[in-house]
Amino acid sequence: MLTIQTAIPCTQMRGGTSKGSYFLADDLPPDPAARDKILLAVMGGPDDLQIDGVGGGHPLSSKVAIVSKSALPDTHVDYLFLQVSPTGRTVSTTQNCGNMLAGVGPFAIERGLLKAADGQTAVRVHMVNSGNVCELTVRTPGGQVEYEGDASIDGVPGSAAPIICDYFDLAGSMCGDMFPTGNVIDVIDGIETTCIDNGMPVVTILAADLDVSGYESAEELDVNQTLKERLESIRQEAGSAMNLGDVRDKTVPKMVLLAPPRDGGAISARTFIPHVCHKTIGVLGAVSVATSCIIPGSVAADIAVVPDGDEKMMAVEHAAGSLQARLVTESSGFDVEVLRAGVIRTARMLFAGHVYVPKSVWDNRQETSESNAIAANA
Repeated sequence: MLTIQTAIPCTQMRGGTSKGSYFLADDLPPDPAARDKILLAVMGGPDDLQIDGVGGGHPLSSKVAIVSKSALPDTHVDYLFLQVSPTGRTVSTTQNCGNMLAGVGPFAIERGLLKAADGQTAVRVHMVNSGNVCELTVRTPGGQVEYEGDASIDGVPGSAAPIICDYFDLAGSMCGDMFPTGNVIDVIDGIETTCIDNGMPVVTILAADLDVSGYESAEELDVNQTLKERLESIRQEAGSAMNLGDVRDKTVPKMVLLAPPRDGGAISARTFIPHVCHKTIGVLGAVSVATSCIIPGSVAADIAVVPDGDEKMMAVEHAAGSLQARLVTESSGFDVEVLRAGVIRTARMLFAGHVYVPKSVWDNRQETSESNAIAANA
């Protein structure tokens, strides 16, 4: 007997230095457990290649964006980010992704969630994971998304049209406070750390304190098992102190090794996300790192090169180049408030059509939803 698969409308896009599958919320079941079973089938795994799905076998290419019209008065669309584990059977909504966010504006326009203006279009996005808002400025000559251009970002070959991403009210996006432990410095497992959340919860550590330079390649750091075990020990203790609870199965906080800049930037960083070293750096992770550089007394303060003025362009150097973050700040004595953070990203639509999942997975969605409803009412 012929088994018919279920087709789901899907667009694959590169957003910044990430790649993933974008869906309209209406095309997936609303029940989270049923939705996640389907997304695991879409992306494939658990195996290193995600050979039975469209995932790329790496956290940076095993991502999902779910987009819908926003009911909020000051935003156009809602964006829910989901990180699918390539080698596990987990789907996490505990963090944002600023790279995938860059593709949300073009996707929303392409799928008719809002009408593009002639020239450029501002797309205000409600980031469901954290409740924050980002305004994306997308080039739309003639009311069509323009993908080609001369903007280049390290970690992506070639160039494309720039997408300006301006973030608002990022402080404490997941932890409730920019410094969720109440301290600028915390000593964890004998190591000085700065635990900060200005868009992404990160734990910053001087690389030299863990006997590495901070200039190694991602591949070199990934095979340093002793380092990774130490980082995970610190991460678990920091996660609890940062109001994130037990983080053993969570993708936050990220761990960041810092070193003095050596290519004209503000700081050099190597980020673990959290168990694999990022080949570049996440957008919101870079914003948190840049913010830590301007805070007196942080682990970054003595090694960072910080420009003068209330508007600062901060290049966070990483293994493949650097990411430019723009911080608009307001200072009062030793207190510094970040009013707005911005980055330039690019995005490209790779394909649009349907992704197929086994019919049995799709048909089980109703059974899963009913089981969850019974458990909730028990």
